[in-house]
Amino acid sequence: MDFTLTDEQQLLRDTVVKFLSTRYDLEKSRIAAKTGAGWQPDVWRSFADELGILGATFPEEVGGLGGGPVEMMIVTEALGHALVTEPYVDTVVIGGGLLQRAGGERAEELLSGIASGHLVTALAATEPTSGYNLRDVSTTARREGDSWVLNGTKIVVSAAPLATHLLVTARTSGQQRDGAGISLFVVDFDASNPPSGVSVESYRTIDDRRASDIVLTDVRLPADALLGVEGEAWNSVERALDEATAAVASEAVGLMRKVFADTVEYTKQRQQFGQPISSFQALQHRMVDMYMELEQAVAAVYLAVLKLDSAPDERARAVSAAKVTIGRAARFVGQNAVQLHGAMGMTEELAIGHYFKRLTAIENEYGTVDQHVRRFARVT
Repeated sequence: MDFTLTDEQQLLRDTVVKFLSTRYDLEKSRIAAKTGAGWQPDVWRSFADELGILGATFPEEVGGLGGGPVEMMIVTEALGHALVTEPYVDTVVIGGGLLQRAGGERAEELLSGIASGHLVTALAATEPTSGYNLRDVSTTARREGDSWVLNGTKIVVSAAPLATHLLVTARTSGQQRDGAGISLFVVDFDASNPPSGVSVESYRTIDDRRASDIVLTDVRLPADALLGVEGEAWNSVERALDEATAAVASEAVGLMRKVFADTVEYTKQRQQFGQPISSFQALQHRMVDMYMELEQAVAAVYLAVLKLDSAPDERARAVSAAKVTIGRAARFVGQNAVQLHGAMGMTEELAIGHYFKRLTAIENEYGTVDQHVRRFARVT
């Protein structure tokens, strides 16, 4: 299997890395995350206007560049390396993937808005009783004349406080835990001024992202709010979740590359007994183990990304294998990096602590290690 990037893909990587290294300041990002709106809208618009990465994986007819999973991997790894908090995975990977597969005039309009940097989407799929089983949908949508009426509760809706549109899973038929009968709806949204019938409670997560719990009470939507075919959204949602899992796994690779490089550099500078601690054989062995975990994670992510367009079971195996590998590597690399930095590794002043929080969150994002082990066994 060939992992060599084309000239165009290498140019994309170099361009994104250079932009983030010169224009994305970690301190400003932390201030925005902790005391501001949770993101930097000017940076988001630069992603669209100067880099074009918000539409890199979209069709050219909606303002995209016609790229695919490899371009997504290139971008998300670079975003992870810079610890970017802007909602790329929520909007471009999940939202963009769902909209492309839904098709239709409304979906194309939303895709164009994402590519231009004007729209931000958030998937509202997790419910109080669902856990990671997003087929467990009790939110309902019923026809009423030319409209749809939604009722239900969604929790931990990532990026909702930043979103202009929600993509909501709702049951139009079938049993609560069955994938059949699930439909997807788009809801115009503003967390600070929610539409009629929508109640929002927003908060900051441990890794400095933003999320919301949302209650929908007789929310009336127009007929074109339904995306795709009624009752047949689950396969598209499942694929979007696999794409998002591969994307955050790629992001984790970028995070770990940064954490590992900073740790090696720190051990060369830190003196103990009159010599740098990097000269101690026990610590050298520890860093070799970190490097091996990182390289295994890289290989697993490459395989998962290249299998995203494969048959569902083959895609699921590769994605779950990558998530298990990433989960274990993120914990090992993150915890050892903090330990090698000493107590200062968890302070707000050092970048390492912020990277460690994000790696810890990714361990459980889109499924835990144990859940993906079970899923891998189920589809093998």
